[in-house]
Amino acid sequence: MRDGMMVRSAAAGFRGAARAAVVLVSALSLSACASAVADVGDLVSGAPARPARDVQIFVDSTRPLKADGVADGSAHFSLATIGVPPAHQPGSLEMASFGAPNRRSDFAVVGRRSLDAETFRNEVATHLSGRIGSNRDVLVFVHGFNTGLDEARFRLAQIVTDGDFNGVPVLFTWPSKGSLFGYGSDREAATASRDALEHLLLDLAALPDVGKVHVLAHSMGAWLAMEALREVAIGGHADLDGHLGDIILAAPDIDQGVFRQQVERLGPGARVSVFAATNDRALTLSGILADRPRLGAIDASSPEGRRALEGLGVHVIDITRDSVGLIGHATYASAPEVIRGIGAEIGAPRDADRTHQAVLGGEPAAPVFDGAPAAVVATPLPAPQPPAIAVP
Repeated sequence: MRDGMMVRSAAAGFRGAARAAVVLVSALSLSACASAVADVGDLVSGAPARPARDVQIFVDSTRPLKADGVADGSAHFSLATIGVPPAHQPGSLEMASFGAPNRRSDFAVVGRRSLDAETFRNEVATHLSGRIGSNRDVLVFVHGFNTGLDEARFRLAQIVTDGDFNGVPVLFTWPSKGSLFGYGSDREAATASRDALEHLLLDLAALPDVGKVHVLAHSMGAWLAMEALREVAIGGHADLDGHLGDIILAAPDIDQGVFRQQVERLGPGARVSVFAATNDRALTLSGILADRPRLGAIDASSPEGRRALEGLGVHVIDITRDSVGLIGHATYASAPEVIRGIGAEIGAPRDADRTHQAVLGGEPAAPVFDGAPAAVVATPLPAPQPPAIAVP
């Protein structure tokens, strides 16, 4: 993707709006992480029939088990089977507007099984066993603000389907209220979930014969993911003991100064890509409220943007012209060419382990978090590629 995806110059963006326009954008932007639902009638008409597909995703959740429960950062695990509708169109998230989903036209949960922590690790290891090369990889998806559990599961199933990802998908879902006005509480809930995500990443990296552990995080979830990776690095596992793959931040709602500290802690071997758009209205609002620019709205072709990224070795992909919808905050998954590019990046074969096969040899051991750092695997990560936009 870094070599094949065209990087475009940033558009003029959302500048000089009048107060009335800002109020309007505020109402719309606060729902930005809740994905636009496609019109099923338009999708079905004239669309070629395709066989239904079921996608199995592992779920690590810090949401309370009961609706009236308190989120305390505790993790709960499950294996969910998501039905992808036969008429699904790449880039769309077909969800029922009301009532039960129709499997012919809507994403649906068709199976779910609760797991304890040990069974979760063993089940993921079993799913990896027998896979070869990059198919041994794991993709961890971290959703953003204002996202319910069903939407998070459906979004990952859509990403796996549209991106042709052939590894094992894992959803990390945190207790977003799913409310237009819950930004502050969502930020606190994300903060309380950092340790659980850190433990998940270390658990996955310790599985027998696992390939790379890729992280795809959206919006506020990008801040959560980078904080967890920072904790992993502080604990002595900066590259997940040789298993850290691509870190893809889609429309990251992160302060640019905070991001610099996070990346520097990860070290020069980290492969970080930022999908940014200057016309992302949700991030424009977030920047106005914080009075500080957000990473996902950066114009890396401008002098200011270049200075913000100077020396970080970060790859910036400008998707301003690919923007989908009025808000333009979910373009990473809603623009078919963008999600295909992400899938091609994380699924690219690696010469070093093209023929390596995962073999389940006993139960994987849970890593020790308070002990001495584990030794780094001898095989180093591939050398970082030149940034998509040259940053001095």
